[in-house]
Amino acid sequence: MDGLQQFFDAYQTTIGFIGLNAMLALSVWLTLYTGQLTLGNAAFAGIAAYGSALLTMKAGYPFPLALACGALLAAAVSLPLGATVFRLRGVYLAIATLAFGEVVRVAILAIPITGRGQGLVGIPPKTELWHIFASLLVIAYVCARLRISTVGRAWAAIREDELAAASQGIPVRRYKLAAFVLGALIAGWAGGLGAHFDFAIQPDEFGFARAVQILVFAVVGGIPNVFGPILGALLFTALPAVLQPLQEYRDIFQGVILVLVIVYLPRGLATLLELRRTARLRTVGAEDVA
Repeated sequence: MDGLQQFFDAYQTTIGFIGLNAMLALSVWLTLYTGQLTLGNAAFAGIAAYGSALLTMKAGYPFPLALACGALLAAAVSLPLGATVFRLRGVYLAIATLAFGEVVRVAILAIPITGRGQGLVGIPPKTELWHIFASLLVIAYVCARLRISTVGRAWAAIREDELAAASQGIPVRRYKLAAFVLGALIAGWAGGLGAHFDFAIQPDEFGFARAVQILVFAVVGGIPNVFGPILGALLFTALPAVLQPLQEYRDIFQGVILVLVIVYLPRGLATLLELRRTARLRTVGAEDVA
């Protein structure tokens, strides 16, 4: 028991960031599940992180209210943005959302109240681990239910063929926008929790590198179900701590894992369970035939 407590004390921050990264991965999973590649979720997390932190530090808002306001602010910003950028497709959509992220980062650097390049320091440490993992549980459950609902089936149809989905009466732009706004809301909630967990935030934490990292969590973990993004976040968040003695080669290990998954498991690590189930069914079928 003492050993477990020591492990928990030593890796408490890493455990917390696993939960936060899993929420961010699920936020981008929503748009990927509709077949849309967006890179704006880090910016939405940043908007909510700064918004909620300023509300608690400057305005004295209660922690839950500040979190809700930050997440709603991110969702409100995503609504007109999504209505505009979803006229684009493919790489152009990714570039547009990436440009939005850079605009947000530059705006944070230019506004004095955000601390500019130095960021915000001394944020009240309100977030506890149970806040993070209770939020992750609720978000994962909602995403799983949405996946098997009418909305989820519409998203899957849009991913496979937008024209065919539209011909069946599915309002494509409305469904894509709904996934985008919901993803921004989740990213905003994670950003607010992260701001009050790490005590300090800086603009670079929500830039291009972070946007790509969130995307990697979801892609490596797998898009077919909600377990995939959580698995990807767990792997890439825990890996730096596990490879601490090999810190100089940490990025190499991460790169090798990414390449191997893309080449051999293009649908992500979550499909390993499907492959195992398929192999077992083949074995059972062969035994029945014999």
